Amino acid sequence: MNSKNRKLKARENWIKLYKELDSVSKTARRCGIPRSTLYRWINRYEAGGENSLADRSQKPIKLAKQKTTEEIEKLILLLRQQHNFGPQSISTHLLRNHKIELSAPTVWRVLQRHAVKPLKRYKKNKGIKRYSRPIPGDRVQMDVTKIRVRCYQFTAVDDCTRLRVLRLYPSKHAENTVKFLYEVIESFLFPIQRIQTDWGTEFYNDLFQEELATHFIKFRPIKPRSPHL
Repeated sequence: MNSKNRKLKARENWIKLYKELDSVSKTARRCGIPRSTLYRWINRYEAGGENSLADRSQKPIKLAKQKTTEEIEKLILLLRQQHNFGPQSISTHLLRNHKIELSAPTVWRVLQRHAVKPLKRYKKNKGIKRYSRPIPGDRVQMDVTKIRVRCYQFTAVDDCTRLRVLRLYPSKHAENTVKFLYEVIESFLFPIQRIQTDWGTEFYNDLFQEELATHFIKFRPIKPRSPHL
């Protein structure tokens, strides 16, 4: 038995089982096929009898003036219900799997006629908005990250130039925070107006705060729930 005959025999068996069970869902599960496929062959069988179960020409069907039949509209609604496809996806599926050439606007009109609600549009995550300043040194972000035991990375980033200073220290004690401040002042070739940090104790100690005052640097903590530099 060649491929065409095997397909024809399978479709005949689907229709026979459907007549026995009188249920599209049960028949589709028993045969291991999608309900949309079974609906298509049932509609074709009811319209043209057993001869209509044979394969048609592989050439896409061009519908005059994009007119649809009741059979095609049922298929469109089923694809929307089962797969939540939009008009373009349904149009592509019809051409690829059913050899039906139908434009997305025509599919959309079918969905509108049947009062199908549009799919919800989800906003894309635009990601974190980085802070920026127009003048170098106007604001420098400072942060401390634990790398491993007795290894802390101190980071400073200028919000205008994005210049960065990194140093490693064995602890985040006040003395090391002040040392890092000296490194930042020496590394940046412009005066620092303001330093912004999180709420860590390494930045709120008297030693660090006094050093900031000595260099006339303003201190500003970041807003809550805004941990990015």
